[in-house]
Amino acid sequence: MDRWIAPGRVNIIGEHTDYNDGFVLPIALSLGVVCAAERTGDRLVRLTSAQRRGERVEVGVEDLAAQREQVPAWARYPLGVVHEFARAGHRVDGVRLEIDGAVPIGAGLSSSAALCCAVTVALRDLFAPALTARELVAIARAAENGFAGVPTGILDQSASILCTAGHALFLDVRAYTAPEGPKPGAVEQIPFDLSAAGLALVVADTGHPHDLADGGYAERRAQCEAAAKALGVSALRDVAEAQLPRLTDPLLRRRATHVVTENARVLAVVDKLRAGADPRAIGALLTASHESLRADFQVSAPALDLAVTAALGAGAHGARMVGGGFGGSVLALVDQADTAAVTARIAERFAAARLPAPRVFTVEPAAGARRLG
Repeated sequence: MDRWIAPGRVNIIGEHTDYNDGFVLPIALSLGVVCAAERTGDRLVRLTSAQRRGERVEVGVEDLAAQREQVPAWARYPLGVVHEFARAGHRVDGVRLEIDGAVPIGAGLSSSAALCCAVTVALRDLFAPALTARELVAIARAAENGFAGVPTGILDQSASILCTAGHALFLDVRAYTAPEGPKPGAVEQIPFDLSAAGLALVVADTGHPHDLADGGYAERRAQCEAAAKALGVSALRDVAEAQLPRLTDPLLRRRATHVVTENARVLAVVDKLRAGADPRAIGALLTASHESLRADFQVSAPALDLAVTAALGAGAHGARMVGGGFGGSVLALVDQADTAAVTARIAERFAAARLPAPRVFTVEPAAGARRLG
């Protein structure tokens, strides 16, 4: 069987902006999900996972929709990809899928998108080689939104498919998803060589898992849509900060404030990196993003706040929660010489709070989804 890999991602900045037609700036991780796949021709999808020993899922291609509720929740992600291929008119005449994932589950590093994207690129090569990158993103997102029931934007899938090694991906979501096709400037690879500047990105998986299939994420999305409607625009992307006082509902105003200011922070970070500024200059913007996510969008959690505070106290230039929120991981921009001190401080603060020890590791921009052979 041939193998394909799709990476998880960490978002440098731009949280909850993708489904508001805004801007994001993720990198791909070296951690990924591997999908071994082969055609079978028997009209069955046979699915196993190294992380689900003893579980074997077997469903007819034509029976996927009818059997959705009968399969384990984890299996709905890869099966959803097969379903979306069939819905798009690509004949999948039977396939065996063997999954092995290295992205921590529930850590806010897009393990589910990596899973969907690994299966998507495998099925492309086996059944529909002419598909474009944008079509792959759409299929992977549709699988997660529809079959798995997680209402994400396109950030995670785009990062997993489009990112390149040594770069952050600047994505203008509205321009990329335009009905007539991506507009010029919709995707830009921004050089992001932190090691040359003596810097590192530290990720602390707090061990406080999140589940985007629960109500919090969908509730925030609905609140953003309500705020946009109240302001008479199609998406919060179109709102200037000066317009925010027009929102009379204080909760909707807070939600919109985060999205509007977060879009501005993404653009500011991109401007600095494009201009060749010392990457340390983006640190304050990362920390401001966390404060906005904590206070205005209210998707942080005590473990996330503790990790951010610990990292900043140990000398990080900036730190923030990443992912949808309600748990997961924190990202910190640190001098390479301070990596051990930041890691130790986070561990100490968690121990003092009698919380489970977080998993702390460094990341660097990696390549997107691809065939391994």
